[in-house]
Formats: sequence, structure tokens, C-alpha cells
Amino acid sequence: MKVKGKVFKYGNNVDTDVIIPARYLNTSNHQELAKHCMEDIDADFIKNVQDGDIMVASKNFGCGSSREHAPIAIKTAGISCVIATDFARIFYRNAINIGLPILECPEAAAKIEAGDEVEVDFDTGLITNITKNETYQGQAFPEFMQKIIAAGGLVNSINKKL
Repeated sequence: MKVKGKVFKYGNNVDTDVIIPARYLNTSNHQELAKHCMEDIDADFIKNVQDGDIMVASKNFGCGSSREHAPIAIKTAGISCVIATDFARIFYRNAINIGLPILECPEAAAKIEAGDEVEVDFDTGLITNITKNETYQGQAFPEFMQKIIAAGGLVNSINKKL
């Protein structure tokens, strides 16, 4: 599976309270959460994001609390993939559980810039920066994790098996 989109770029230690501020956690409505995604770090994010766009960040993306609201807000806002140097472990797990594709690739995280057009091949982990005509090798997911993501998350994947 491949996705292609415009990049929104962030730095180190983007925590879950920045991804979805705690003041909006009084709802479980995914669309309502998405309306406030990244607003404390990028007030124009939700106005500019398009379905299929890609988020790129540096180290320790998704640190902070263990809530699933953060990857849900990102996915529902239209982001098709998050690329980072590395992810906080609980965010990594929550992203897979809700079907948000994420890739670790330090080189891509360092070289890709905001506004670049990027294509990601989840089968191989290959990240192509179309704007700069560069490729980077990310860590591809094992097949079973790709199936979970393709199903839209862990619960959907299990339900398909039943």
C-alpha cells in the first residue's frame, strides 16, 4: 500500500497534550477531536490539512499521556502517515491499535521539510521525497501489523477474523 501527501513538519518531543490539548478530552467524538488537532503548536494545521497528508517529526513523537485520543485526532484530521526519528512507545502502540500508519526513519525526519510532497510505500518502508527527488529507507512493518493497519485498527482486524 502507498500513500502520497504534503508534509506538516514538527520537532522533538511533540507530546500528546500538544497533539490534542487536554481541554478537549471531554468528548469521544473523533471529528470533534480532529478539529483541535495540533492547534497549540500549529494554529493553522486543521485549516490546511488535506486527506492523505503526511506528518513528519523528530525524536520522541507522541510522548506524554497514554491516551488514544492523540493518534485518533491525527488520523481523523486526514493524516495518512506519521514519520519520525522515533516514537514514544505508548503512542506507537496506540497508533497501531487505531490503524494510524507510522514509520521510524531518522534520515527522512531530518531531511524532509514542511510542504514537501512525499510518498510512502508501507510494504517496503521506502519513503520518496518527490519534491527533492530523494529516497529514504524506513522501517517497514511486519505483515501482521500491515494487516492491522489496513483493517483500520486492532479491533477491526480481530472482528474480520471472527
